[in-house]
Amino acid sequence: MPHKSHIFGVVGLGNFGSTVATELMRFGNSVIAVDVNERAVGLHADKVTEALIVDARDEEALREAGFGECYGAVIAIANDIESSILAAMNLKLIGVKTIWAKAVSKTHHRILSRIGVDRVIHPQVDIGQYVAQVLNNPLIRDYVSLGNGYHVVNFRVPDSLEGHSLSEIKSISRHDLRCIGVMRGTEFVGSGADGCVLQSDDLLLLLGERKKLSDFAASL
Repeated sequence: MPHKSHIFGVVGLGNFGSTVATELMRFGNSVIAVDVNERAVGLHADKVTEALIVDARDEEALREAGFGECYGAVIAIANDIESSILAAMNLKLIGVKTIWAKAVSKTHHRILSRIGVDRVIHPQVDIGQYVAQVLNNPLIRDYVSLGNGYHVVNFRVPDSLEGHSLSEIKSISRHDLRCIGVMRGTEFVGSGADGCVLQSDDLLLLLGERKKLSDFAASL
């Protein structure tokens, strides 16, 4: 049997849950995926380690499915809030170390958090914020939220910075940002390369608060 840290459970095989399950498999993990829908389970039988028809409201059924061996689990059912909450409670009782769950409302989010879910996900809200952030500033190619208002941004070098070294760009420190490094094609140039002369196709990896990142972008 694989090491427990490489075994994950997924509850619910809709679009979101099936994507999580198949991506975890692609990364080389073992995945136990369950759903009450026989057709959904059948469609994924050959895409995950085990696909089972299980009602996640039943603690014993989850145990028998092998969720007690999982390091982490994702509850991908959200429209049925009662089932989502009961699934979370059962996974806690079974002893799953890390639990993520999809939520559809603030109340749903609050309840999941109160019962000990480690991270509550709002996929549609998250992707909407992502799209707006990238569309709002064409210099931003990608970004990751780190929580507490901090982001890492993949920032395209504008013409005004081309030919300058990192040490010359005082506006980065002036806006209280940290340059993690530079991506040049597929090559990563580390943060210690202050003498690196920026080229037009380079990407700056900047760490900072959202407002300060926006102010930096506007200053260019």
